[in-house]
Amino acid sequence: MFDLAQILACPSDLVPIFKFIKNGIYPIIQIGIPILLILMGSIDLGKAVMSSDDKEIKGATSKLIKRAIAAVAVFFVATIVSLLMGLFSSSGADESGTISGTDSWKDCWNNLD
Repeated sequence: MFDLAQILACPSDLVPIFKFIKNGIYPIIQIGIPILLILMGSIDLGKAVMSSDDKEIKGATSKLIKRAIAAVAVFFVATIVSLLMGLFSSSGADESGTISGTDSWKDCWNNLD
């Protein structure tokens, strides 16, 4: 059989870095940047509407659409990378089906507090 503690163990020297990335950087990238992009696009569009110039409004509208698409892409990039890493990471199982190592980064990532 396998020891669950061994599977879920992360390299102890990397745990603080992983926690900082998961609890600090990851939410900023996934939530903060899309909000900031849409907010900036809305401000640009508001300025263009206040100026009452049709050409400027059209340019600001296209800029807002591009920023909204970029915001959606930024929101999903972390999920896509996580999915791809899960597909390409090894499971740690040998030929007999027993778990023999702690090389699954996903177990480590999912069990960080």
